[in-house]
Amino acid sequence: MALTGTFLCLFLVIHLLGNLQLLLPADRARASFNWYSHLLSGNVLIKLIEWLLFVSILAHIVYALLLTLRARKASGRGYVYDKRKASSTWNSRNMGFLGMIILLFLVLHLKDFWYRYKFGNLPLDEQGYTDLYAIVVAAYEEFWYVLLYLAGIAALGFHLLHGFSSAARTLGLYHPLYSKVVRVAGKLYTLAITAGFMIIPVYIYFNKA
Repeated sequence: MALTGTFLCLFLVIHLLGNLQLLLPADRARASFNWYSHLLSGNVLIKLIEWLLFVSILAHIVYALLLTLRARKASGRGYVYDKRKASSTWNSRNMGFLGMIILLFLVLHLKDFWYRYKFGNLPLDEQGYTDLYAIVVAAYEEFWYVLLYLAGIAALGFHLLHGFSSAARTLGLYHPLYSKVVRVAGKLYTLAITAGFMIIPVYIYFNKA
């Protein structure tokens, strides 16, 4: 869980940096984003990383289910008095629920963008590249889709908020001497990732023609 989670956290940074091109003025954003998408799709190394990403996501999900089943089996059924709310956060107790929301969001996201880019019959831009920018903008011009996207990213944020420190602890990076640094780093990372992904659809929606 910690290793796959860490890899996925690194991927989110790279993915966000690429998507921030969508905040450029429309003409520059289209040319830059489509060129970037074309560069990634034709790179053998990126294709290997893409497969590694899918394997990591699948492994993360499967192992999360295994850990959940193991925890339920170990704890038995029902507590007479459960005081976990006093010593743990809501998101740490609901990582499975948040994970399911993220999974549903991910399936929708891949279907609407990755799948259409790979297998759809999309138009070309002036440079001759597949016009993924047009597809992204068309999606984010729909209010309901923006709300759905924001809900998915919010779930991701809560998931990351606990997952970051949990992964650091599992990997032996959580020591009393610098535990506060790890917690602050986790919060800053979560804020940057969540705000970064959220601002893109909001910006596009309010700047639609």
